[in-house]
Order: sequence, then C-alpha cells, then structure tokens
Amino acid sequence: MGKGRYGVHGGQYIPEMLMNAVIELEQAYAHYSKDARFCAELDMLLREYAGRPSLLYYAEKMTRDIGGAKVYLKREDLNHTGSHKINNVLGQTLLAKKMGKTRVIAETGAGQHGVATATAAALLGLECEIFMGKEDTERQSLNVYRMELLGAKVHAVTSGTQTLKDAVNETLREWTRRIDDTHFVMGSVMGPHPFPQIVRDFQSVIGREVRAQLLEKEGRLPDMLVACVGGGSNAMGLFYDFLGDESVRLIGCEAAGRGVDTDKNAATLTNGTPGIFHGMKSYFCQDASGQIASVYSISAGLDYPGIGPEHAHLFDTGRAQYVPVTDDEAVDAFAYLARTEGIIPAIESAHAIAYVRKIAPEMAKDALIVVNLSGRGDKDVAAIARYRGVDINE
Repeated sequence: MGKGRYGVHGGQYIPEMLMNAVIELEQAYAHYSKDARFCAELDMLLREYAGRPSLLYYAEKMTRDIGGAKVYLKREDLNHTGSHKINNVLGQTLLAKKMGKTRVIAETGAGQHGVATATAAALLGLECEIFMGKEDTERQSLNVYRMELLGAKVHAVTSGTQTLKDAVNETLREWTRRIDDTHFVMGSVMGPHPFPQIVRDFQSVIGREVRAQLLEKEGRLPDMLVACVGGGSNAMGLFYDFLGDESVRLIGCEAAGRGVDTDKNAATLTNGTPGIFHGMKSYFCQDASGQIASVYSISAGLDYPGIGPEHAHLFDTGRAQYVPVTDDEAVDAFAYLARTEGIIPAIESAHAIAYVRKIAPEMAKDALIVVNLSGRGDKDVAAIARYRGVDINE
C-alpha cells in the first residue's frame, strides 16, 4: 500500500501550494503520535475534559421490545460538546499548538465538529474560524450560536448546495490563503493523506474502549458493530480495532434521504462511483461526466457526496457492509429511542438505530450488537419537529 493509500483509494490530490503544509503535518504527526508527553497530555484531556471513557450501555428495553440480539449503545453522546467529534479535535488542536500554529479553521455540517473545534480552540487559546453551508447554518442555528459563544467566527458558505461539500471547499481555499500560522482541523476520515489516518487514529479510542468494556460485560467480542456513515469518522473509530476480527460484522449506515432511487439521497456506496474530490480518491455521488452531484439528507452531518478512502477500501474488500437508511426510518428511530430508552440521539446516529431495529430481530438472542451513538439529538429537535409538521418556537 503506497503512502496514504487504502487499496486504490486515498492519496494526495491537492494544489501544489498545499503540499508543504500537508508534508509538515505528516512529519509532525509521525513525531508527536509517538511522543510520550504528547500522548499523556491528550489522554489527560480526553479523560478530564471530554469525559472518557464513554459508557457502554445495555439497551435492555429496546432489546426486549424488538427481540433477537442484545443491543449495546456506545454513548459518545455523553462526551463534552455532545458527540464523538471532540476526540479528534482535541488531538488535532493539541498537535496544531505543538506545531506552533496560532489559528485553526474547520468545516462543519451539523455543527458538532464546529462546536468541538471552537471549544478546543477556546481551551488552548487558538484563533478559530468555522465554515458552514448557509443551509446548514439555518437548520442548525443553535450550533452556530454555540460556536460564536465560544469565540469562533462562523462563515456561512453560499456557493453550490450551501451544505457540507461546499464548506469543505471553502475551508481548503482558506487554508491555501494562510498556511503559515493555520491548521485545518479536518472533521472526518477524508481529504488528502495524512488526514484520513490522523482522524481515524484519534477516533479509534472508541473501538478500543468497546473491546475492553464488552469483554468485561459479556466475556466476548460483539457479533456486529453498527454506525452511521457520512465521511465516516465515528464508524471508522468504532471499526478500526476490530478489523482483524473476522467474526465481527461491520455495518455502516448511509443516508438514503427520500430513497436511493430518487435524486434526494447521500448514499455514496449504494449509488456512487470511483472519482477524485477533496484531495482523495474514493467513491462519490457524481454524474456520468464526473461532476459531483447535489446530495440530500435530513441529517446535515451525513449530507456529503463522498466517503473516506478507508471505508471505500473496506467496501471493495467486503470487510464492511454499507446499507442505506431513509429520512423516514431515521426520524422514526429518533423518536423510538427517545421513548424507549429515554435517550434522544443525533439524527445521524438515528440512522444506525433504524438499521438495528430491522436486523436485531433476525439474530439469535445471545448475539451481541454494539451501536455507536455518535451524538446527542438536542441540535435536531426543532428540525425533526418541522419534519413532522410541528412548529415549535426555538
């Protein structure tokens, strides 16, 4: 496998003016990821600031209600800032500080990565600017205010579909304008090498904890791991420690929107084809001439036309399966988990819950499923209410 390659996917497809920045980042990461003091500082932040390890919770009522396999929830929603994003962001902002950077920039879709970046920047004394599609700033206005409260400057991106894809474009553009003092905090396992590796490594704490926690609770490994997939960081964080365990099935749930047979979805591995975009070779939703398609999901965090290169490789080799979940199924699962377990999940995570509701009844009662509950749903309540025709005053 070549540098930053996952099978045929990955690589560094970037403008020449970014090459030095990417090489600098690669060298710094290679050094600090093996530096005992850096690792100890990051571990302390994850434990004392973010609240790790996150809980592994047996969803007893849900298990009893749907029948079949035992369902465990990995509670990333309980992390500081409300999602898995803080794991990667603490790692990258700490790395940026060690590199002598004084400013961080980031893209965000649902706003959780933006909030986490703004939070870590406030903690570490870094200047922070966030790029977010204008449509996403409207459907996630609460998170915009949270970022501003934390001292970040939020830019509403008005190009293209005004969603996550366009936010990534604008952040890359901004990075080319000001490389010397700025680090781009990539939010998912995507983009040019070394970003997919860095984000995966910082998120892999999720899977390591799941392994230890489930061995303690059940004395064995899970039969299935399930996570939602946009760019794919929470799923890769869960999957990575189990890639060598062939008995563990890996399931990624992508956004089918209004249906995979409509033009309103973001189901990259169901409908996508190989291409090059955002600095990487992977699968993308695109037309016959290679133009990146406009995609759609009720979830701003899954509303992305591609997928990280390591997921593309897991798909090619059959090590992981990727299934489409519609808006309607995700909204039903959102309400279901709230009523059944008293947990309001992020609409992204609700895609994974929706799939588990279908698959668990088909499995044996002694089978074990772990679902990554990647975030909490406070940010989505108003949007879900609107989707169901209820007008609530935000």
